[in-house]
Amino acid sequence: MRKNRYISLFCIALVALMATINVTARDFNDKLMNRPYADMRAWHLGFSVGLHTQDVNFTNNGFVTENGESWFAEQPAFSPGFCVNGLVDLRLNDYFNVRLTPGMYFGNRDFKMREATTGAIERQNVKSADVVLPIDLKYSAMRYRNARPYLVGGVMPTFDVTKRRSEALKFKPFDLYLTVGFGCDFYLPFFKFNPEIKFCFGLIDVIDKNRPDLSDDPDKLKFTQSISKATSQMMVLTFYFE
Repeated sequence: MRKNRYISLFCIALVALMATINVTARDFNDKLMNRPYADMRAWHLGFSVGLHTQDVNFTNNGFVTENGESWFAEQPAFSPGFCVNGLVDLRLNDYFNVRLTPGMYFGNRDFKMREATTGAIERQNVKSADVVLPIDLKYSAMRYRNARPYLVGGVMPTFDVTKRRSEALKFKPFDLYLTVGFGCDFYLPFFKFNPEIKFCFGLIDVIDKNRPDLSDDPDKLKFTQSISKATSQMMVLTFYFE
């Protein structure tokens, strides 16, 4: 089921990106070379807006409580979020650039905890406002008229600045992602327009297992105790303006 969700989401994002590339290429990829020296600058600035989906991959350990309960956590559906970033692009040579894109990611995730025997369900919604600092290495192919496809990869540290509440599951504010993606630069008369898809894979366990806030309600610890590990995943569709 999870695999099918990822395949469907990837196909939707890919179709959206290809449609954008097709329309833009048809309108702007003519014989006139726009901004022919844009890629020769040592550095330049820009910004981006985009959409993203957040997911958490839970590793349940089958913990059984004193009452014989065994709980399993999952994220049954994706929820779209919004992101906005600045851009500092540093040119290394004709093909490689280093890109710093600090910004904010706003989103939410719905989680479901299910008891294996009775089928009882507990739900939790977690809203997030992440300060992000992606650092990427961009490899660009040869420019063809007013289009230039590229690949990008790097790391993205994030810090959630929303106030933490005492809930069944508590997540650490810090996360670190490995990122990989692809896109295409389109050279317009006054700026570059770059649609991009990026996949982000969390590298650390984001479940906070130190829960002194539950000292007055220890029964809620069963949800945390039932999870060995939880890692974040994200897919981002971004539109850059440079």
